[in-house]
Amino acid sequence: MSAGRVAVVGAGSWGTALANLLAKKGVETVLWSFEPEVAEGIMREHRNPVYLAEVALDARLRATSSLEEAVRGAELVVSVSPSHVVRRTMQAAAPHLAPAALVVSASKGIEVDSLQTMDEVLQEVLPPAQASRAVFLSGPSFALEVAQEQPTAVTLASHSAGAAERVQEVFTTGYFRTYTHGDVRGVELGGALKNVIAIAAGVVEGLGFGHNTLAALITRGLAEIARLGVALGANPLTFAGLAGMGDLILTCTGGLSRNRSVGHELGRGRSLDDVLGGMQQVAEGVRTARAAHALAARTGVEMPIAEAVYRLLFEGLSARDAVENLMLRAPKPEHWR
Repeated sequence: MSAGRVAVVGAGSWGTALANLLAKKGVETVLWSFEPEVAEGIMREHRNPVYLAEVALDARLRATSSLEEAVRGAELVVSVSPSHVVRRTMQAAAPHLAPAALVVSASKGIEVDSLQTMDEVLQEVLPPAQASRAVFLSGPSFALEVAQEQPTAVTLASHSAGAAERVQEVFTTGYFRTYTHGDVRGVELGGALKNVIAIAAGVVEGLGFGHNTLAALITRGLAEIARLGVALGANPLTFAGLAGMGDLILTCTGGLSRNRSVGHELGRGRSLDDVLGGMQQVAEGVRTARAAHALAARTGVEMPIAEAVYRLLFEGLSARDAVENLMLRAPKPEHWR
């Protein structure tokens, strides 16, 4: 694909890192920020003053707080808003998109009210031909490490193999490797549900438990994600890949994981309101825990870790009781399905 112009919609740390990657590659890139002060800071100082302040941004990267200005005429539009505002943001952007523009979704989450993935949300707000070619970027990728050019590998899933390959060409660099994938449902669910398990991983750490506990949690958490994914039409093998196991390991063990940090503080005894009140950025796993709880009930899939996180977040279950309840469940064989 010719580079053309790229619009990145959402100037949080991940959107800023992706926009900077493209700008450094020589792609004409404009970054849209909901907050005018963020756009102004990027244009004035070549830094995102709120979400990625420690990283010097490429001088060629432009920023704006006008959504219409950002997306008009862009050949590639990357949606990186928090999942709960993707519908509203992309609905506002849709009338200004060029008919041939490719949309890439890099938001990881499930819309709580509708229980829809971002693919399903985009199908409702974009023209059908455009929605059917959308590409979904997921995988183990902390924004700061990408901005520092640390070697990273991600997945690009799409119902259109040709669209995924075109986006692959645009995003691939010497430190950012992209793989194409055909299982949009599995890639999206892996990227969203791992955040719930990451909260549990943080709780484990906050309680002072060690590597045995964490290894068990990650493994059984992956089993839960795969069970729900298969029930919703995903390929089980997807969850052994970058968007499944890869992203789960990263968010459950990495110090930059916001969801793990939330769990860590809960494990230490802080309240959810207190923890979230001190955060600048969104921890997607808190909302996704509601969606996972509802989807498990709707499909009849057993998800004990996700259920424990839901009860911890919203029903007052203590962290220690959550662990004890999981450990004392009825013995059973180790089956993934």
